[in-house]
Amino acid sequence: MQENEAFISKKTKFQIEEGILIILLLLSLLGIGITDFNPDDGYGYWLIMVIVFAMCAILIAWLQSKKHDVMDFTSILKEQFLHWTTSLVVVGGTFLLQKSGQLTETSASLVILLILALATMLDGIRIGWRFSVVGLYLGISSIIVAYIEDFMWVEIVLAIITVILTIFWEIWIDKLNNAPN
Repeated sequence: MQENEAFISKKTKFQIEEGILIILLLLSLLGIGITDFNPDDGYGYWLIMVIVFAMCAILIAWLQSKKHDVMDFTSILKEQFLHWTTSLVVVGGTFLLQKSGQLTETSASLVILLILALATMLDGIRIGWRFSVVGLYLGISSIIVAYIEDFMWVEIVLAIITVILTIFWEIWIDKLNNAPN
């Protein structure tokens, strides 16, 4: 019975984390489209996404703490608050550079996308590899936008491949862990 409950909780954890991965990838695709259509709106969108990503990270860290009794919620909140607040400070610096004329709106949006990519990858080290995968996707996406004119199709295909690979990876790891010795 306990093994079955552990499997269910692991399956539920997988579904929640995979669901968050898919939501963050979809929101990222939306942001890339918005940035392409109107860089001014793109800047605001990515600023909001820093907060959305922070809330998702807090949710995942909280769920993990409930399962493992690793850290209490207050410690998680402090750690995540510090991480994401510093990310917002750097995003604010990008905004100031853009307002001073050192960066265009498009450049500022891409820099913010890179900042979000880095913050997400680094937080993924603490809360789980899927979050790092989203950060990697964001970083690659910013480069694709800079080099490919019709980038949305490439971004969509990359997002689909990312989701498929994470599902296959989880299945493969699960098979390895459950394989007889």
